[in-house]
Amino acid sequence: MTIVEITDGHLRVVVEGMDKVLALKSTIEVPLAHVRGASSSPDALREPHGLRLLGTSVPGVIAAGSFYDGEWLFMDVHNRAQAVKIELDHEHYAALIVEVEDPAATVRTINAAVHGLGSGGWQGAPRDASDASDLT
Repeated sequence: MTIVEITDGHLRVVVEGMDKVLALKSTIEVPLAHVRGASSSPDALREPHGLRLLGTSVPGVIAAGSFYDGEWLFMDVHNRAQAVKIELDHEHYAALIVEVEDPAATVRTINAAVHGLGSGGWQGAPRDASDASDLT
């Protein structure tokens, strides 16, 4: 599982727990200007993601680490229903495909921030629907 933070014009993905060891990475930070957008990615573990170079991969069970298939991807996904794809420009990774607690809120918040609607201080996902108004 990861935590996605947006602060000071940057998007930061924090890899939690044992996933740090499985993915061989603890954080990724990119300028928000390099983020193209985010979408839900429930088929993340079903899609081919190329050659695993650093990390762990058990098809259909876990993908954690760096993968190459014509472009670099970073993945940290166990539960595909909670996967989010964050597309990037001008970065080593073309996309980050990560598992988050609340995919819908994470996608909304990233896309709002990319389009200039975010407040710049969001972290994580709202605890319940009444917290969702705090995202923008």
